[in-house]
Amino acid sequence: MAPRQSSNDRLLLLYEGMLTIRRAEERLQALFADGEVPGFIHLSIGQEAVPVGISASLGPADTVASNHRGHGHALAKGIDLDGFFAELMGRETGLCRGRGGSMHVADVSIGMLGANGIVGAGLPITLGSALAHRTRGSDAVAVAYFGDGALAEGVLHECLNIAALWRLPMLFACENNGWSEFSPTDRQMKAKLKDLAGAFAIPHHDVDGNDVEAVAAAAQDCIAAMRRGDGPRVLECHTTRVRGHYEGDRQDYRASDEIAGLAEFDPVARCSARLLAAGVKQARLDAVSQAVDGRIAQAVERARAAAEPQFAEALADVYTQAAGG
Repeated sequence: MAPRQSSNDRLLLLYEGMLTIRRAEERLQALFADGEVPGFIHLSIGQEAVPVGISASLGPADTVASNHRGHGHALAKGIDLDGFFAELMGRETGLCRGRGGSMHVADVSIGMLGANGIVGAGLPITLGSALAHRTRGSDAVAVAYFGDGALAEGVLHECLNIAALWRLPMLFACENNGWSEFSPTDRQMKAKLKDLAGAFAIPHHDVDGNDVEAVAAAAQDCIAAMRRGDGPRVLECHTTRVRGHYEGDRQDYRASDEIAGLAEFDPVARCSARLLAAGVKQARLDAVSQAVDGRIAQAVERARAAAEPQFAEALADVYTQAAGG
């Protein structure tokens, strides 16, 4: 029998997961500024507790679909750091051979169905995956990550309806950071997610999305119910978007005092303080930090050394040769 994990050990694993996402995105921030990451990137700094807390109850057979702010979702599900950085840096060794980039990171082998640049587009993908799980007689679940900016998308309402009608094992995981691109969400959407869930008779759970233990506990309850066949659940995580809508967005639309006060919501700092208060030594946290930094540094250097895609192969995997052609 495996030794039982202490509560501090469990919290340390959650801390390491969040720190990995934070440090990876901070490195991406610098790489993007230096021109080493092509295209746009949308950072999830400040929202790390949501995917890490949810993924604590997920296994290899479970599936997730993400959105444009999806680095944290991918890393929390277990995507390889080498393939992740190579993909975002446009290298042949990337998870999608450098063709997807930041908004299309995917690895079906571990249940990561992909990030998506279209608002709400991960929802029907997840719905289909949940149906597949049930059709196969599996107890696996499917998780759709979406922001509160997606509440006005018709596809959300359609997916809530079908998931409820067919009692599918789908978790609607909303990262409610209060913003729909450049506008407060309450200026764009009158309805609340709790009321939408209620209209389809789907249990709704509110949680502090900056508290990784609270997210993990709520997700565990939701996922256990779905594995029992109790149908879908909505988990609304109230969290904080620290960076702009995209990297380079100056956020002139946000009050300066609001931005100055964002640090108090930091889920990584909260977790660190909780570990120290529980008796974990600073040296242990430093060791975790050094290990995370080392893995990220190695992944970046391997990506830099990797081959770039060949332009002549740009149409590969897009068209299939016709029979007899």
